[in-house]
Amino acid sequence: YHPEPRVAAIVASHEHPEFIVNVKETGKVLMVNYEDIDNLKVTTIGAARFLHDGGWDSTHRYFLTAANKSNKVAVIDSKEDTLTALVDVTEIPHPGRGANLSDPKYGPVWVTSALGNENVTAIGTDPVKHSKNAWKV
Repeated sequence: YHPEPRVAAIVASHEHPEFIVNVKETGKVLMVNYEDIDNLKVTTIGAARFLHDGGWDSTHRYFLTAANKSNKVAVIDSKEDTLTALVDVTEIPHPGRGANLSDPKYGPVWVTSALGNENVTAIGTDPVKHSKNAWKV
């Protein structure tokens, strides 16, 4: 419970008619399906406290969102409406869009910087062709 939870991000899914809503202090991600606007369906996903903003992997299936005060990146599967991974990262992950790159060894990766230091975090994002590197720093 938090007396004043804030919405830190709202992004549109590429998979379903729904919004992904990060409720910052609670550590909850709400998948708000608006297919029937009079009867919204909300799926709540537990992630990490202090969720902020993030960006999509290269396939637009996975939304990677920084929980900056928790030093974690939550990976949300927008196709299945589930938490795929909660990745521990070095202090403090930047709560921004990030970038998608293709590494010759690790395959597709999502990269973000850090706040207040020189750290750069790269997370593997291909659970099919590069499964041993998926959702790892």
